[in-house]
Formats: sequence, structure tokens, C-alpha cells
Amino acid sequence: MNLFDAHCHLQDKRVIDKTSELISAALAVGVTNFAVNGTSEKDWNLVKEMGEMYPSVVPCFGLHPWFIADRSPHWLKTLRKFFETTPTAAVGEIGLDHSPLAAGIDYSDQLAVFRPQLELAKELNKPVAVHCIDAFDDLLEIMRSVGPFPAGVILHSFNGSAEVVPKLAELGAYFSLSGWFTYIDEKIAKKTLKSIPSDRFLLETDSPDGLPKSDDSSSDPKPTLNEPANILAVLDYVANLSNMKKEELAEVTYGNTVKLFSYPGSKLVADQ
Repeated sequence: MNLFDAHCHLQDKRVIDKTSELISAALAVGVTNFAVNGTSEKDWNLVKEMGEMYPSVVPCFGLHPWFIADRSPHWLKTLRKFFETTPTAAVGEIGLDHSPLAAGIDYSDQLAVFRPQLELAKELNKPVAVHCIDAFDDLLEIMRSVGPFPAGVILHSFNGSAEVVPKLAELGAYFSLSGWFTYIDEKIAKKTLKSIPSDRFLLETDSPDGLPKSDDSSSDPKPTLNEPANILAVLDYVANLSNMKKEELAEVTYGNTVKLFSYPGSKLVADQ
């Protein structure tokens, strides 16, 4: 049973010293690849180096909405340069966040940073990982304006409504579920799952964040950080809610993710 972690942050300072160990642990349970997403100019080099060091890592570069205040005047030119020198890379993590998590971050500034990155992904014909919280109306409007996106838009840790799914799917969106999904009301989660087309379904960990909900009855100490091997817990949870066999869900989501990341220049194309 193969799995593909469609979105994680192994360059995060909380886990970067353990990257090799985390990758080995995940490989041992069937995770073949990791889409490691950069979030700012400060970590793009780390992601690039990780992609060069580990055959299983797909590097991704993008400016996350939480970190736009620290960007340099030439951030977009720098981002383009990273894609020129790293043909294996995809785009991400970019996005829009209108939630309390982004309190104090100018939303009009987010829009100004988001759109050119989405346009760049379209121009490069590469998949792009998008963070979207409480901003789906604006996301849809911008995607309709810039798209469609035959190379794919990954709505990572998707938390939108079932109603918005077909509108986004029509433009080329994929819906990636992480450990965060285990905290959503079960009735809402089931409705969301039913709305996602089977060929647009992905799994991820968003590690080191997004630790799946655990059994509170256990007396064992609870970990505080997530890791790619925990994609198995996401698989178990989603398969159970979907009334699917784990093996079937793994096969579907793995095939979708491999297809999505098999763009020209990708490591996955080179391996075929």
C-alpha cells in the first residue's frame, strides 16, 4: 500500500534536525513521496536543498499569507529564479486567510501577493498548493479570473463547504485532507467527503502541524508535533467516514497525487 504526503513542511525549524529520521519512518510505512512546501523567502533555500538531498522530496516554493509582511521588494523575481533553477519544483504554499489566525495581516496585501503567484503557477503549468481559510468567495473569483488550471490547484487541509467543491473542481482544484479534518464535525465531514470527486481526492499531513485527533482514553503521553508517517491515521479516519477500504482509498489518492505531480521536469516523470 503506497501513500503520498501531498503537503508538509519538513523544513520547519521545529523538525529540520530530524528530517532524515522522519522521512525514513514514513518510507517504512509506505509513504513514497513528500511535497515539501516553502512559506517565505527565508526557507526556499532549505526546501531546495532538501529536494536535492532526498529523492522522495518534491520541493515547492511559495509565499504564504502569514509571512507576507517580511517579503523583500524583489520577492516575486526571486521566486521565479527558484523555479528556473529547480525544474523539479511545484508552486506553494500560497493563499488567502480571512480568519483570526491571520489577524493583523492586511487582507488587501494578501490579495496582492496571492494573484501573481497563482498566475505564475498557471504560466509555468505546475500544480500549486493553496491555503484558504474563510476566503473561498475571493478564491473562487480569482481562480475564475486567472484559470482554469489544467495542472491543478491543491486546496491543502481543505476546510471549505461541500457546496463550494464542484465550483472549484470545475476550475482544476484538488482537495487534500489532513489531520485537521479529524476535528471537523462528523456530519459536516461526511457531507464534504461525498462532494469530492474521486479523481480530485488527496491526503496529506501538513506536518509538523495538523496532528490528527487521538484517542483520549490512552494514558500514553501525547505527541505535540505531527509527522508524515501519521498520514496512516488520516487514511484510517477518512476511509472509515467514507465507508471505503483503506487499501482502496490509498490506491485512489496515491494515483491522483502521482498524476498531479507528474508535470514536465518533475522527479516523478524522471522515475517513470
